[in-house]
Amino acid sequence: MARMTRSERLATVHEDALQEFDDIQSAMREGRLQCLEDRRFYSIAGAQWEGNLAEQFNNKPRFEVNKIHLSVMRIINEYRNNRITVDFVSKDGTSDDKLADTCDMLFRADEQDSGADEAYDNAFEEAVGGGFGAFRLRTEYEDEYDSENDNQRIRIEPIYDADTTVFFDMDAKRQDKSDARLCYVLTAMTRDSYKAAWNDDPDTWPHEIHQNEFDWSTPDMVFVAEVYRVEEASELIRTFRSIDGEETRYSEKDFADDPELENMLTATGQVEVRQKRVKRRRVHKYIMSGNSILEDSGYIAGSEIPIVPVYGKRWYIDNIERCMGHVRMAKDAQRLKNMQLSKLGEISALSTTEKPIFAAEQVAGYEMMWAEDNLKNYPYLLINTMTDANGNEALSGPVAYTKPPQIPPALAGLLAITEQDISDLLGNQQNGEQMVSNISGKAVELIQSKIDMQTYIYMSNMAKAIKRAGEIWLSMARDVMVESGRKLKGVGSQGQMSTVELAKPVLNQETGAVEYENDLSKAKFDVSVEVGPSSESKRAATVRSLMGMMQLATDPETQQVLGSMAMLNMEGEGIADVRDFFRNRLIKMGVVKPTPEEQQALLEELQQAQSQQQPDPQAQYLQAAAMEAQAKAGQAQANTAYTLARAEETKAKTVEVLAGIQQKERENVVNTAKALQEVVSPGMRQPPSRTF
Repeated sequence: MARMTRSERLATVHEDALQEFDDIQSAMREGRLQCLEDRRFYSIAGAQWEGNLAEQFNNKPRFEVNKIHLSVMRIINEYRNNRITVDFVSKDGTSDDKLADTCDMLFRADEQDSGADEAYDNAFEEAVGGGFGAFRLRTEYEDEYDSENDNQRIRIEPIYDADTTVFFDMDAKRQDKSDARLCYVLTAMTRDSYKAAWNDDPDTWPHEIHQNEFDWSTPDMVFVAEVYRVEEASELIRTFRSIDGEETRYSEKDFADDPELENMLTATGQVEVRQKRVKRRRVHKYIMSGNSILEDSGYIAGSEIPIVPVYGKRWYIDNIERCMGHVRMAKDAQRLKNMQLSKLGEISALSTTEKPIFAAEQVAGYEMMWAEDNLKNYPYLLINTMTDANGNEALSGPVAYTKPPQIPPALAGLLAITEQDISDLLGNQQNGEQMVSNISGKAVELIQSKIDMQTYIYMSNMAKAIKRAGEIWLSMARDVMVESGRKLKGVGSQGQMSTVELAKPVLNQETGAVEYENDLSKAKFDVSVEVGPSSESKRAATVRSLMGMMQLATDPETQQVLGSMAMLNMEGEGIADVRDFFRNRLIKMGVVKPTPEEQQALLEELQQAQSQQQPDPQAQYLQAAAMEAQAKAGQAQANTAYTLARAEETKAKTVEVLAGIQQKERENVVNTAKALQEVVSPGMRQPPSRTF
């Protein structure tokens, strides 16, 4: 079979993508439109009267008392007052993992630099209001204007109107969509903007494109979709062992990139010991319109689809994903209340005064007086006298009186019931804001805890989304944060700034080998998140607990630790510097684990303090006395050694003198014998005499 050209391959991808998107969008269209309607219902003025209800109240008062909006904002404020972030933990349970701490700092720095709070807030608000929100992760160059700087960072960005723009494949069942194989992100553009951006005219598209369920081109807008498709392939990994026993793994791509690699391995004595076929997961990105694939963006960084969904409430019915937020169940009760208040307002607008009814002849000539009575408040009003058929004067009073409008009893009762229904459906959160006198702080916490449980599902689902963001970020960081010696900004858990150097070479003191610190290519961690307390009163409970423990503690050091911990957990305007002070105190006491930067600063501070410390006079005296005693002891030892040396010298001289004396005596005897021999003649020589 002949290999397809690039244009043929893209045409096939486009055809498949159109069909897959139609299947997904048609199945989820109804549910997603309900999400959009819910968001409009609570956030746009007049949206609560949209639909058939507005036609029934045409030309009548249509009031809105939006109870739902305030309830949604309470939940949103709970989240904004209580941020959630990720924590990278080692897979083997090791608590002290510097690389995991490095990933924590880099993730927080990327959040801060990219304004991730906006992405989180938008996704959470859309999830609470409509039921579905989303945000994305994307890589970008640090400096797009520097041709030599290829360094990239990861950005977290919002996706607006996610309920109508983000669609995952139907087989993705997990809430975080980690099992998704396909994702579409739609962007609406004006026709002129689309023509300018892609040099393509929707008017030239084939007519059959509009036969699909989704219309990619309307008279006003043109839709462009980012398509993320997961591709998996197996790859052979070969392991070689060197002469010294060290093993190195090489992929098929390594041998393809370097044809001489295998010869080099053989020449250096490395032997292949095993092979293993592993799976590789990559994400291919395309940009498409209803007409064609506009751009083949290739493989993106990381192995995960970089789109993070956020749900309000989610479940599956008839194998179709359903979701909703905090609004849907209260919509009918809110509509009913608006109808009742509008009717009540209409009734109240009518006159409540009993007006007299006269015959036209009775007020003829006095019409203005009666009309201006409300303004000029005349002391009396005049009417004409009426006569009967015989000309006699008849009764000249009003014929009748108008009745003031009466509120129907059913309307009054229904208003009370509707108010209670709305309160029950929305969770009756306003009761938590009513502070009752003479109530303990513990009781306030219990009340707040009960209210928090009604909205905890939204916090829990947001935590799942943040966890998924951490997993995606880590997979992308292993691809784009690999430059040796590259320095990046890191943000600590308390907001302190630091510098992280990637792949920094360090010497292992135990093995003597060179290792690389902060090597993100080896970062394989689990991601955990923690949902903090859902109210300020609950956060303050920690401080109150610490203050209570201080009253029970008798050890001054323990009281100091508890007091510092209480100050470290205090919340308030302008208290950041105070918290930094008490954190430093706890670090010096060994209670809080310092960051590498804090540890270095603490070491420098101790060295500086030691160099500037004034010596104690008593210590100086004792040190001088010790030195003097040591000097005297040394002198005495030297004198002893000198005395011993003199003694040895005297002994040696004595031995030498004694030896000299003996030698002289022997010389004297020999000389005497020689003299005697010379006196006696040779012929008369006698044997030598012996001396006894």
